[in-house]
Amino acid sequence: MAILLAGLGNPGAEYARTRHNAGFRVLDACAAKWGAEWKPWQKLGEYAKVCVGGTDVYLLKPLTYMNESGRAVSSLARFYKILPQNCVICFDEVALPVGQLRLRKSGSAGGQKGMKSVIEQLGTQDIVRLRVGIGPKPEKIDLVNFVLGRFSAADEEVLNPTIGKAVSALETYLIQGLEKAMNMVN
Repeated sequence: MAILLAGLGNPGAEYARTRHNAGFRVLDACAAKWGAEWKPWQKLGEYAKVCVGGTDVYLLKPLTYMNESGRAVSSLARFYKILPQNCVICFDEVALPVGQLRLRKSGSAGGQKGMKSVIEQLGTQDIVRLRVGIGPKPEKIDLVNFVLGRFSAADEEVLNPTIGKAVSALETYLIQGLEKAMNMVN
């Protein structure tokens, strides 16, 4: 059984350190820790294959922009015959404060358009998701400007260990299962 681990974000240097790219940052940290090398995936993203705890893991960063993330996820999942319940989607969550993670077995997109696209393309809400807190959003800033903005220096200091914790949680999921990983972060 293979696992697809996708991090959501927007491509390009102008988005690299934005709040909306928290999912990409987790995937980059996974790739660095596991010695993965990114390769192009059908003009839809970048992917890498690694083995973690005896499990084949396909890492994916869709390059279709956030709102079309499902195209890349479904393409790779279909090609490698990975069931939706064996996909893990990592993305930013404005409803969680910076430094918090939430790991769930299934659920709605909760307003996150990249996750909405993944749910639509895979045809189910039964998809594991790891949400990375980027909030709270100040009242006077609209949502788009907030998620496409950069973290403050203070938030970066909180985010960096959170990304490490996310990688550890994903390793725990791959080696010991979802319940152990959920207990670790929730």
